[in-house]
Amino acid sequence: MCPHCRAFITTTDRVCPYCDAQVGQRAIDVRHPSDILGGFIPHARFATSIILLINCGLFAVSLALSIGAVSMNALTGIDGNTLIRLGGKWHIFQTGEWWRLVTAGFLHGGIMHILMNSWVLFDVGAQVEEIYGAARMVVIYFVGSVAGFLLSAMWSNSLSIGASAGIMGVIGAMIALGVRNRSNPAAAAMRGMYVRWVMYMLVLGFLGPLIGLYIDNAAHIGGLVGGFCIAYVAGTPKLADTFSERFWRGAAFVAIALTALSFAMMLRSAGT
Repeated sequence: MCPHCRAFITTTDRVCPYCDAQVGQRAIDVRHPSDILGGFIPHARFATSIILLINCGLFAVSLALSIGAVSMNALTGIDGNTLIRLGGKWHIFQTGEWWRLVTAGFLHGGIMHILMNSWVLFDVGAQVEEIYGAARMVVIYFVGSVAGFLLSAMWSNSLSIGASAGIMGVIGAMIALGVRNRSNPAAAAMRGMYVRWVMYMLVLGFLGPLIGLYIDNAAHIGGLVGGFCIAYVAGTPKLADTFSERFWRGAAFVAIALTALSFAMMLRSAGT
């Protein structure tokens, strides 16, 4: 995107064709740094890849604990007690275990659950990270996930887990991009596409019980609103190292620290 008018341009442009602003090589370097670990983790989607790795690691742990505890059908449904023990959303206001608002977003109930969420997160999360930068993406995902499970906890006390609240947050960020850039045809088309995605997901959530799928629509709506609000306020990153850029890097650090603290509290709770 052009750092001046925010129009979509190609990586070969040195002058923005829309506002005639100089783009220069620095814009290309910021967007395309070298990959990490010899290309194993692409730098352009580093934060997304880390979230996916954490999700897969916790799914492996929950699968092992579920098989060892009660459920012999853990490939399709992780034992509910195991998910509660590992930090699923469950009676948060009654217990005061606020950390479940964070940890619930990293847990999944079965193979299909994590595969579907990973597929969408790898696609949309990578887009958000490339457009908004890693720091903003971390904050958008964190706030989307927490806001989703907060609304879910306000709606019911039932067990709820999954990355879809955070995923709805990054979808909300793409919609916010289209809203902020109404005059750009590409951004408008992107906004329309993701609005349709939201409609499909909400319809599936309402019709899910008819086909045996129980989807937490409250978490989806909360995640969407949280991600949209953060992305709309944050905007896309600037090339200069301004106070705004330092603020969002600091906010990302706070989100990571709160996530680590939440998992530490989950481990302490599981050990008691």
